[in-house]
Amino acid sequence: MADEYVRVNHQALADFVTKVFVKLDVPEEDARITADVLVRADLRGIDSHGVARLGRYVKGLRDGVMLARPHIQLVHETPSTALMDGGAGLGQPVGWRAMRLAIAKAQAVGVGFVAVRNSNHYGIAGYYAMMALEHDLIGMSTTNSDCLVVPTFGRSAILGTNPIAVAVPAGQERPFVLDMATSVVPRGKLEVYERKGRAMPLGWATDEKGLSTTDAARVLKNLAGRAGGGILPLGGAGEEFSGYKGYSLALLVDILSGVLPGAGFADLIYPKTLEGKPLPANVGHFFGALRVDGFRPLAEFQASMDEIIRRLKNSPKAEGAERIYIAGEKEFEKEDDYRQHGVPLYGKVADNLKQIGGEVGVPWVSDEG
Repeated sequence: MADEYVRVNHQALADFVTKVFVKLDVPEEDARITADVLVRADLRGIDSHGVARLGRYVKGLRDGVMLARPHIQLVHETPSTALMDGGAGLGQPVGWRAMRLAIAKAQAVGVGFVAVRNSNHYGIAGYYAMMALEHDLIGMSTTNSDCLVVPTFGRSAILGTNPIAVAVPAGQERPFVLDMATSVVPRGKLEVYERKGRAMPLGWATDEKGLSTTDAARVLKNLAGRAGGGILPLGGAGEEFSGYKGYSLALLVDILSGVLPGAGFADLIYPKTLEGKPLPANVGHFFGALRVDGFRPLAEFQASMDEIIRRLKNSPKAEGAERIYIAGEKEFEKEDDYRQHGVPLYGKVADNLKQIGGEVGVPWVSDEG
């Protein structure tokens, strides 16, 4: 089973993850929010940020660097902005609440921006941006993350993969949903290749000497030990393919998510004691929501969105290509499939989840969609 895929019903999977968090003293509402974010990633085919990461949160809760019952605070507020403190808890619950607040502010005054400090990894950025779609708003979300990315001409990782997500409502067409790391790939992609024992593509990451490598395990080991090397920024190494653009986008995310709210940033994130013991991560997030009708009538905007999407999709295809895709389209199609037929989990991931469940007393779900 370890090298095969199994299909698991998404609702059963979410219930399993929720129960695991509850067993670790996470309040049920927070547990359900966190489980929903993780399973939504798997539903959309972003398995690098799905339930495969459950062990990371379990360890953080057990080690005390993620608090099960944090004191989430509203630190500062204006009609259109706010700063929240996540209390060193799971990133998903404070992220969900911050985006809800940004949406409420946008509905009231046209725009809403909420920054968060003292948080942790919050899953896929697109989840929060897409929350705005339910209200016909444009949504955005960014977060900084652990030092994994080497700056252009650098040899050591000092920035995170720092994703940017923007969701825009359309009319008859599916929404535009951009959800991208500012690196060539997120760390989760390297973890997928490591789990499968496969060589990753050349040009994704560098070794301790700053040279491109296909050895995912080596890169992850070096990153864990801060031994040099890391993932390359979007565009790759050097300037030939504009890697400096990905590097600058990553820095922009760190400014909005880290510097602006007073969270950790660059290599100050995920600090440790002098003895090497992990301290609270102090991850930062940034959320935004925007009312379309602050610019033009919503129906007119949605009609224009439909038109630009159709113009792109119906434009001439490259030889051998069958379709032109819009950001988020492939993920929506996977979600439709996986909701009906079950979420495909790599066997090793399912085995790991079973083990976690066994440790906390939560039975595993059936391997059937």
